[in-house]
Amino acid sequence: MLNPNLLMTSLVFALLGVVIFWVCFIIIDKITPYDLWGEIVEKQNIALALVVAAMSLGICVIVAAAIH
Repeated sequence: MLNPNLLMTSLVFALLGVVIFWVCFIIIDKITPYDLWGEIVEKQNIALALVVAAMSLGICVIVAAAIH
């Protein structure tokens, strides 16, 4: 049987992880000398997209380890 307390805790931690990830992404976007989203979407910069993807995975792993 599904425990409602465990479900609520999982949802809170998942939401917390997403919020922390998004805040980290915004901070990194602000400290870089150019607009990451504009470079990736408008200028189709594949190399930068791969770097941002690797950075995103790294942040997600750190957040998941901290929450776990």
